[in-house]
Amino acid sequence: QVQLVESGGGLVQAGGSLRLSCAASGRTFSTLPMGWFRQAPGKERECVASINWSGGITYYVDSVKGRFTISRDNAKNTVYLQMNSLKPEDTAVYYCAARGANYGGYYTNARSYDYWGQGTQVTVSS
Repeated sequence: QVQLVESGGGLVQAGGSLRLSCAASGRTFSTLPMGWFRQAPGKERECVASINWSGGITYYVDSVKGRFTISRDNAKNTVYLQMNSLKPEDTAVYYCAARGANYGGYYTNARSYDYWGQGTQVTVSS
């Protein structure tokens, strides 16, 4: 089992920045691929960014490329999502997810992940 706790969400003006953190516990975090997803009202959950177990391979959805950065600190069992130049369309609940299988690459399908955090609200005002 893996427990995930997100933090860092909030209300920010367009053009601002936020950093989301996801603290993991319960299993060996350093071997697990991780992802950040978001879901806006009336929309499907989408993968915003994902990262492989070592941090050497990352993925970003086109709409956030150049603005968001995913990273991980395996010594702290934490994955981060740095979000810059935020736009109103980034408003959503953001979820951290962990894949249950060790190693591998990055994964963008929500069904590839076995553990989820409770979500943190990000609201970007215009």
